[in-house]
This record gives sequence, C-alpha cells and structure tokens, in this order.
Amino acid sequence: KGIYDEALSSFFRNVDTRSGGDGPDIYKGKICSLKARALLIDMEEGVVNEILQGPLRDVFDSKQLITDVSGSGNNWAVGHKLYGCQYRENIVEKLRKTAEHCDCLQCFFVIHSMGGGTGSGLGTFVLNLLEDEFPEVYRFVTSVYPSGEDDVITSPYNSVLAMKELNEHADCVLPIENESLFEIVNKIHQMINSGRLGSTVKQNSLVTSSAGSAKTRQEKPFDAMNNIVANSARFEGSLNMDLNEISMNLVPFPRLHYLVSSLTPLYTLADVNVPSRRLDQMFSDAFSRDHQLIQADPKHSLYLACALLVRGNVQVSDLRRNIERLKPSLHFVSWNQEGWKTGLCSIPPVGHSHSLLALANNTCVKPTFIELKDRFMKLYKKKAHLHHYLQVDGMEQSCFSEALSSLSDLIEEYNELDATKGGPRTYPSRLKIAV
Repeated sequence: KGIYDEALSSFFRNVDTRSGGDGPDIYKGKICSLKARALLIDMEEGVVNEILQGPLRDVFDSKQLITDVSGSGNNWAVGHKLYGCQYRENIVEKLRKTAEHCDCLQCFFVIHSMGGGTGSGLGTFVLNLLEDEFPEVYRFVTSVYPSGEDDVITSPYNSVLAMKELNEHADCVLPIENESLFEIVNKIHQMINSGRLGSTVKQNSLVTSSAGSAKTRQEKPFDAMNNIVANSARFEGSLNMDLNEISMNLVPFPRLHYLVSSLTPLYTLADVNVPSRRLDQMFSDAFSRDHQLIQADPKHSLYLACALLVRGNVQVSDLRRNIERLKPSLHFVSWNQEGWKTGLCSIPPVGHSHSLLALANNTCVKPTFIELKDRFMKLYKKKAHLHHYLQVDGMEQSCFSEALSSLSDLIEEYNELDATKGGPRTYPSRLKIAV
C-alpha cells in the first residue's frame, strides 16, 4: 500500500527529498524516499560503485559510503591497523549521524567476510569502535567464512585474527560458509533440472546467469549465494520479537555466542516457481543438514538453546506441536531442556505461504573452528607469509599467538560441553538458607 510503517522503519528512513538534499524524516503516511539505515565501507571502491549504479542506488547515497582505492591486499593487519587508524574519525562521525536518525536504536548489525583483508581487519575494527562508542547497544555479526578451496592463500590468518575480535567484541555471531551456500545453490539447480519441483526458472533470475541458463558447477554463482544470505539476514525487520531477545535467550555463556542458521524455504519466488512446503515438513527441513548455512550437523551435537522465527499463517499451536515432535531427536544440555525461543510474524515472505529461520546455539560449530585452526597451523608452522603482516605498523607476532590461543580456548569450551552429552542429568545444588 506504500505506507511507511514500524516494520519498515527498522531498516529504512522515510525522507522528504523534495526540499533538496537529505530532507526531513517523515514518520507517518506514504513512503516518500527510503534511505537504508546503513553505512557501507570498502577499501576497494569497485563493489560500492556497482551499488551506486545498480537498482539500489536510490536507497544509499554518497553520505553513507566510505571507500578507498587500493583495497587491503588480503591482509588483516592492513585493514585493522592501517585503515583502522586512518578512517577511525570518518567512520565514527558517519556512525553517529546514522544512529542519531533512530528514535530507538535497537542494535548494530555487521555483515562482513572473514577471508579478505578489509572484511576481516576493518570489519572487526568497526566492531571494536561500536563497543567503544555505543557500549550499551548489542552487536550482531553475520560473518561469511571462507571455504577450504578459497582463492585467498592468507585467508586462514585473516579468519583466525578476526575470530579473536569476534570472541571478545560481538554479542552474537551468525557464521555462514561460502561452501554451504554453493552447495545449496547447486541443489536448487539439480531440483530444477530433474523437474522434481515441477518448476520453471524465471529468466535472468538470481539463480541463473544473465543468459537465463543455470550456472555450471565451476562458476560460483555469487548473486544467488548473496541472495540466500540477504534473505536470512533480514528477519528482524518484521518479526514481533526484539532482536536483543535472541542474545538474551540464546547465549548462556558470553564467548559461546556463535549461532547456526538454517532457512526454509531456501529459494525465493524471484528464482523458482515452487509449490509451498507443508508446514510440518518445513520444521523438519530446518533441522536437516541441507538447509544449514554452515556445514554442520546440529542433530548429533549438543544444543544450548534454539530459536524458531516463523513468518506467515502459522499458529502458536503449530509451533508447540512441532517442537514437541522434534524434541526427542535433539540433544539439549541438561540444565536447559526447555531452551526454545519462538517468534511469530503474520506477514509471509513474498511468494510463500510461510517461512522459518532457525537459530541454534549448538556445539556443531566446533568442527568449522577446528578446520580453520588446522589450516592456520599449516601456514603458521612454516611462518609462511608472516612478513607481509609484520611490516605493517603496530602489528606484532604476538597478535598471531594470541589469536591462536583465543581460538584454541573457544574449541576447548565446546569440548567441555560436548563431554556432558548423554551423561546423567545433574542439577545444581539448591541454595541452602539457614533459618
């Protein structure tokens, strides 16, 4: 209906641009000109320039962009130490201006990649800045982890150095793996090509190339992969659940704040015409490996807590029924057997009758961290490529040993939890009060 409502205001300002320039915000009534509540930072200007020339050019303006020319050369130290110092004041000023436009600042949502230099280095520098400047405001991070066959040789260094910052400065991290996204897109293609969906692919959609033909396995379909991440990262806009409740309910220990996301359905109607999944099947899908945005197996690992965020025509009774049905097959820690958080939003996603995002705090993230540590050690044992990092001002070798130690401690904390799985339920002794 073109009305600017509360759900839209979570992510967008409604600006009257007729008076020239930025213009005042309009809180009630029709949508005039939407501006994203966002700051785009990239030390290589190519991607940001693409956005300014693409279909979203009116949603972002030059006041919301911070760019350099050369990039960070796949080096965490350049992003964190060099560009961090250089752009600190500029970033703080633009953050403050964007925050001042909010009536009620709920949280910061950081989206960055871990493998390159800017995403890992400057991305985690911004995270530290947010903690310094807005200590009371929650920091949610979606981190895209590199795959084993990544084309950036130094990505294990960048990822482990960034992990230390995430451990210390993020309230919640939603890890996403390139490898998982790639597999998901391939599965969609296989379903289309086998005709199992009775579906038609729309020409020039996000899961097809510009020629309208499905992409080959060799070519990574980044548009489609990004489409999946964007749809999963946007959930808080219209759900009747405060985003901060996720952290409050799903993170019992401050460092164990890595949540596994699974999403169903995985494709949007922009891509494929698909018959809607039955409601109960949708809940089952959310707990299957095929729908995880990270390669993990939560069913055979230990749950600390789980959130189910549902959109569409779904009743609370449907939620309870499916939780009771799935509970016997899921291992929860003994002290949090009822660790379920649910959120309902009556507005379905475009093209579907309902959708579900499951967020699980589960020890199944541990293998991802172990694999990352192994890849880091292969380089670090030989001291390979270290000189590129150490020649950056302020970067010392102790940064590497501290980052490795932080990651090892995190893995050990997950090991200790895993060791309690399947054991007898022990309840903490009650407080005795002397009368």
